[in-house]
Amino acid sequence: MTIQQAVEELQMLGTEQNRKVYRRHGAREKLYGVSFANLRKLKKQIKTDHELARRLWATGNHDGRILATMIADPAETTAALLDSWKDGLDNYIVSDAFAKFVAATPLARQSAEQWMQSKKEWVGRAGWTVLAHLSLHDASLPAAYFEPYLEIIEHRIHSSPNRTRDAMSAALIAIALRSPELERKGIAAARRIGRVEVDHGETGCKTPDAESYILKARRHQEQKQRGRPAERRAKTARKR
Repeated sequence: MTIQQAVEELQMLGTEQNRKVYRRHGAREKLYGVSFANLRKLKKQIKTDHELARRLWATGNHDGRILATMIADPAETTAALLDSWKDGLDNYIVSDAFAKFVAATPLARQSAEQWMQSKKEWVGRAGWTVLAHLSLHDASLPAAYFEPYLEIIEHRIHSSPNRTRDAMSAALIAIALRSPELERKGIAAARRIGRVEVDHGETGCKTPDAESYILKARRHQEQKQRGRPAERRAKTARKR
């Protein structure tokens, strides 16, 4: 797919209703309003196309940039590209899509470690969101890698920029879900932190209470684990 074809497809799939929704969530102009369902369909159609991803990001279009994060090749990604893209972050929708992509690259750790120190709202948010993805999905890292960040979150969260606070709270939850020991320390940190105030604008979004969310997620995981033997028995019975 050429860049012209991709842009024309995005224009065709955009709707005014989606544009209104995205604007309420902080998206700015250069916006077609393509649903994530349609963006995922385009991703499936295009698969991986790193050069097209670079061109889509360069358009400055909100939908194009989200699609770019979906089709870019993590293996081809350079630090220079990530630095360039992070400087264009201007809302949490793109920031979170960007962070999800970064977490899949070999540069995830060093990027997160650098960006978490940023005082810029969207860069800081991206850094903490990458860390959350690593905690939830990267089994190669030891629990000890994540533990110091609980203290950093505790000491810095209330003085950090608005949407960065939200990502820091999400990172605390993700770290706590990594192991029983980190869960204990994460809940203790959450209690000392208390309520985290985040302005979500004209949306119904809320930053969840970290302790409650951790306990709820752990119960869900335990129920899922208990259900697996029964599911296997049921599958075996059906085969018979």
